[in-house]
Amino acid sequence: MGVLLPMSNQHDCDDLPLTQAVDADCREFRGGHVAVCAILGEPYGPYQKRISTSYPDHHLRLDDFERVAELVQGPRVRAWFERVYGVTCYGTEPVAATRDAMLALSHYLQAEAGFVASLAEGAADGRWEAKEVADLERHGMKLVRKLLGIMAGARAAMEGPGHG
Repeated sequence: MGVLLPMSNQHDCDDLPLTQAVDADCREFRGGHVAVCAILGEPYGPYQKRISTSYPDHHLRLDDFERVAELVQGPRVRAWFERVYGVTCYGTEPVAATRDAMLALSHYLQAEAGFVASLAEGAADGRWEAKEVADLERHGMKLVRKLLGIMAGARAAMEGPGHG
């Protein structure tokens, strides 16, 4: 079974503009900008200028962005879409739905309940601050990802060999 990507750093750069998110994800891709250009069959010089924020006058076309995003699948572009569209994206690799994973989720839910209770106290005045909303959204999306990963793991185990 696969493992869901670590959540601790997945939203470190929530507020990056899309251009910076693309650049950062390409830099962290194995081989960096050079590899991205080579794999996509594009000449390094001009194409690298389009995926790097070091060249603000050069921009990716929409079809180029699509190819880069499909190849790199980086966490910063995903975080950008989550923030802008208010959606949750989760890795397609299932997490083993073992007893230990279920217990870990249970402990996580207990910790998150404490976080939500602390927000409830802070929101008692009926006013939500930007930081409170951002914290709630980040925690909520992390919870959904964890739960969906375990659900995908259970389905994969059910449909796997010997469970036909």
